[in-house]
Amino acid sequence: MYTTPLSTIISSLSLDHHLYADDTQLFFSFHPLNFDSSISHIQDALQHKSSWMTANLLTLNSSKTEFLLIGLKNQLAKIHKSSLDTSHSARNLGFIFDEHLTFADQITALSKACYYHIRQLRCIRPYLDSSTACTIATSIVHSKLDCCNSPYYKLPKSQLSRLQQIQNSLARTVMKAPKSCHITPILRSLHWLRITERVEYKLLSLTYRVLTTTQPPYLHNLISTQRPCSTRSSSLLLLGHLHHPLLK
Repeated sequence: MYTTPLSTIISSLSLDHHLYADDTQLFFSFHPLNFDSSISHIQDALQHKSSWMTANLLTLNSSKTEFLLIGLKNQLAKIHKSSLDTSHSARNLGFIFDEHLTFADQITALSKACYYHIRQLRCIRPYLDSSTACTIATSIVHSKLDCCNSPYYKLPKSQLSRLQQIQNSLARTVMKAPKSCHITPILRSLHWLRITERVEYKLLSLTYRVLTTTQPPYLHNLISTQRPCSTRSSSLLLLGHLHHPLLK
């Protein structure tokens, strides 16, 4: 409640933002040709924020402040950012975003964490029954694979295969199967969807929840629905195009 006025200040500066307990994120979309004016606008916003914090006995921690430019390679190539201290990637609630949204750094960090737990599970697997092993695998490793997995949608196969290899290793550990064993029957016996299927399921579940509850508004406002022409399927509700400036 103490920092709530920051939201009003940031909104008045025409910036999108997210406020958390001890973290503030500012978002601004601009054309590469408007880089200089856009950066000046963001710097002014930071100055306003810093002044408000000083007046309210708070301090902006510059050592934990990161600036991440996100765009296509040809877009970022048009920007002269030599004078800026930009980050190649940054964490957003534990999920790592990089400047080209390849999520390579995120998958690398995720792989390191998952394989650590898989090795630990492999050590104690001889002393566990199948049900307990499956519960541990699901709660400790699968939960990491499923967390914030919707951005993985339509990633290159090379990146998705890295995630699938994690799941394959986890499944073989649970079932005490050798590496040479075909993975499809193992996943089927565990009733585990593959990584791409889990991502699609997450997106479908999220979309359905947004459509039925209209929450959160910032996602519901991006979705439009349309009814098909007068055909046998006219009772179906179809999704229209996403309304977002970055997708135009």
